[in-house]
Amino acid sequence: MDLAERSVVILCGGRGTRLQEHTQSIPKPLVEIGGRPIVWHVIELYLAFGFRRFVLCTGYKGELIERFAAAEPWPEGVEVRCLETGSETPTGGRVLRAAPALAPGPFCVTYADGVADVDLRALLAFHRAHGALATMTVVRPQLQFGVAQLDETTDPAHARVRGFEEKPRSEHWVNGGFLCFEPGVLDYLTDDSVLEREPLQRLAADGQLHALRHEGFWDCMDTYKDALLLNDLWAEGRAPWATAREASRSDAGHERLEATRPCQDPRLEASRR
Repeated sequence: MDLAERSVVILCGGRGTRLQEHTQSIPKPLVEIGGRPIVWHVIELYLAFGFRRFVLCTGYKGELIERFAAAEPWPEGVEVRCLETGSETPTGGRVLRAAPALAPGPFCVTYADGVADVDLRALLAFHRAHGALATMTVVRPQLQFGVAQLDETTDPAHARVRGFEEKPRSEHWVNGGFLCFEPGVLDYLTDDSVLEREPLQRLAADGQLHALRHEGFWDCMDTYKDALLLNDLWAEGRAPWATAREASRSDAGHERLEATRPCQDPRLEASRR
């Protein structure tokens, strides 16, 4: 499968209400990590694996995303197209509205606010191998709180505390984005469908949804705290998604693209001082 011919749909239309420190003036996909919008980091990850066709499904303040995409000096042969899909359209509706812009055959879907050191070639290979309509990358996110470790007891109301574990990974697997779909998935979508609800639930019930477990790094910029964490990782040279990206570029013989502009948000800079 030639990844350069595969379309990548990036969902860029949400309001990012839990990131109001940033998103009152810009859309969430333009919140920066290391001086570059997070959607740039997502696109760069796919570019490193050989993808070249991108459809950004915009909504809230979509004109700013379109301005960014038009001004960015993408490598030769890369197409980054912005598609206005409505300010209130849910995720499934956005994917459905993107259908006319997709290349024939399987396509990828992901979120503009999530980064990971996921191996996209392995994901596509797994998708081809199982033969179902859809593949979802699943992850075990780090919990927000530390947990108490309790001794088992016959008394349901009382237990002895053995110790504590600081912010462990969840025991449960969740949708981490980085999805692969066959065109048949579009038949499960309507203009008002939330992708993560009925469409994926129906695909699962029909035996058409498989999961690839990703044990490596994954995070999404859901809150201001997440933005600080991701910026700190970048500033310290410890951004796992960038390491995976550059390793893939080295394997494929691609040149590295640097993020050279300084962080534009003074609050993020101040948090490091």
